[in-house]
Amino acid sequence: MDAVTPTAWDRDAPRVPVRRLTVLYDAECGLCGFLRDWLVRQRQLVPLELVPAGSEEARRRFPGLDHGGTLDEITVVGDAGQVYQGTAAWIVTLWALREHRGLAHRLSTPSGALLARGAVLAAAKLRGARGRRRGQRQDGQWVGRAYRRADGWVYDPGVGWRYDPPGCGGGACPTH
Repeated sequence: MDAVTPTAWDRDAPRVPVRRLTVLYDAECGLCGFLRDWLVRQRQLVPLELVPAGSEEARRRFPGLDHGGTLDEITVVGDAGQVYQGTAAWIVTLWALREHRGLAHRLSTPSGALLARGAVLAAAKLRGARGRRRGQRQDGQWVGRAYRRADGWVYDPGVGWRYDPPGCGGGACPTH
């Protein structure tokens, strides 16, 4: 093989404008935290920075993003301002990983994209089954998509999420 001929894993690398990716993840989501930890252990062809979605750092670095939306759906930002969300965000993240770049190329085809979308929907369903965001009550109903520790939710791996409202120490809880 000629020295200038790209191999399968670095195909077109000199022409790819992405040199760094920032992955915005929900730091309050157990599944998201697990995936974050997995990503940092992977060998990266393109450096990944992992930043909590909706954080002050994310807002400072990306003032034009809908930061509420970044909590609902994985968002990846390229160093030249590219924004990837949902299925495309997962594919570009896999593309950045040495051991998964080939998979990313396969998932970027029309049939592969259907498979990737199914995986994203399954992850969203699993994530949604774990709780609701912002943990706010409105007329006895939960609003949002995930439980928040700051609102009194505590996660126990053995039983899942349980609600321990703020100000309920000693069994004396305020009523509404």
